[in-house]
Amino acid sequence: MSWNPGEVLRLVDSLHRDKNIDSEYVFQAIESALVSGSRKQYGEESEIVITIDRADGTLQGTCDGEVIDPEVIGRIGAQTAKQVIIQKLREAERDSLVEEFEEQIGQMVSGVVQRAEGGATTVSLGAVEAILPRSEQIPGESHHANERVQAIVYEVKPQGNRVKVVLSRNHPSLVARLFEQEIPEIMDGVITVNAMAREPGYRSKVAVSSSDTRVDCVGACVGVRGNRIKNIVDELSGERIDIVRWSDDPEALIPNSLQPAEVEQVLLCDMIGRAIVLVREDQLSLAIGRRGQNVRLASKLSGWDIEIMTADELEEQIERAVTGFCELEGMTEELAQSLVEQGYLSYDDLEVIEPDALQEMGGLTEEQVELIVNQAEERAKQAEVVAAEQRRKRKQEKIEEEMRAAAEADALKSAPAPEAPTEEVSTPAVEEAAVATEAIEETKIEEPPPADESVENSDQDGDAKAT
Repeated sequence: MSWNPGEVLRLVDSLHRDKNIDSEYVFQAIESALVSGSRKQYGEESEIVITIDRADGTLQGTCDGEVIDPEVIGRIGAQTAKQVIIQKLREAERDSLVEEFEEQIGQMVSGVVQRAEGGATTVSLGAVEAILPRSEQIPGESHHANERVQAIVYEVKPQGNRVKVVLSRNHPSLVARLFEQEIPEIMDGVITVNAMAREPGYRSKVAVSSSDTRVDCVGACVGVRGNRIKNIVDELSGERIDIVRWSDDPEALIPNSLQPAEVEQVLLCDMIGRAIVLVREDQLSLAIGRRGQNVRLASKLSGWDIEIMTADELEEQIERAVTGFCELEGMTEELAQSLVEQGYLSYDDLEVIEPDALQEMGGLTEEQVELIVNQAEERAKQAEVVAAEQRRKRKQEKIEEEMRAAAEADALKSAPAPEAPTEEVSTPAVEEAAVATEAIEETKIEEPPPADESVENSDQDGDAKAT
């Protein structure tokens, strides 16, 4: 195979036009490959320079300053140029796919499951095979070959001559994309998804608003007889979705985000970004949710650190905080009241207070502020040690209780089964014997007790005979 200048120029120009690869980049790659190939013939230490004429494609080269025969370079260069061009073509296709899928990061794609091995699922997206790792799957779900699946493009990166596309089904964007797919008013811009919080596989909260007063944003998302939201829930393997009405006012948004619980009052503590939410006793567990899920999602949705309590609990906590703060050296009752009004209800809160804010609130010096904060940090550590010990004791008590229950269960299993009561068998012979015995007993004459025996003994003997 010999060097064909015209063919090389044609291939380089084709790469430039069809794959948008810079021609100069391809020429330099071929020249670099020719130099590497020539060193194998002339020695690795040789100083070799080879150039390709950009106009006619001819080769020129030198080795340690001496001109190399173009035919020698040509024999080396023909196969080399072909390999380089093939390599650049593959890289161009890879880069094109990388660029294509990078534009889709955060967007939803639909593919067909090829196989599921070791927890990871391979999904065909046409030009590439994407990976849906176990960590990016909805907890509890499983996928099977030939199943169609929808997911978010999570990560894209080149890997050799191929492109690696990582998908996700537990990313919050999946819920947003499904809302856009199922609810035309969102695509039309009438309804907006303002905020969203999600715990994949369990529950999501979506805050929506409408730019048209005639369109009920919540009702439109639910759909007639709940058909729209049902399609989304089915795609998310039964994940519960709460649709709440968005508001720029936190005092309106926070109660909405805590639905279905009923909220009595919201107290905003702007300095620390905390919202104290008061509820009735019968709404407390509903507002907090199972394992704190409802309040946790509401906090993410609203952007406020929400603390749920009843009015009585708040009053007790305020009294405890004021009393505790007043024990700190340099703290006045007036300053303690001011801190509580701003939402600082524990020593942990005082640890994170801005020194300038505390100094301004109490008219204190820097030294006094530092003293108060240091005391708060120390007491917070002590409280954490006590709390940890209480948790340890509760855990130990629980373990002991479980061990006792297990021991009792084992004892019940190992105890012998109670004997079944024997039933008297009545036969004609037995009945005749019993009648005869009764007749004999009736003919017996009871002897009187001896004269010297007491009445008590006589009674006992009589009882014994009767028995």
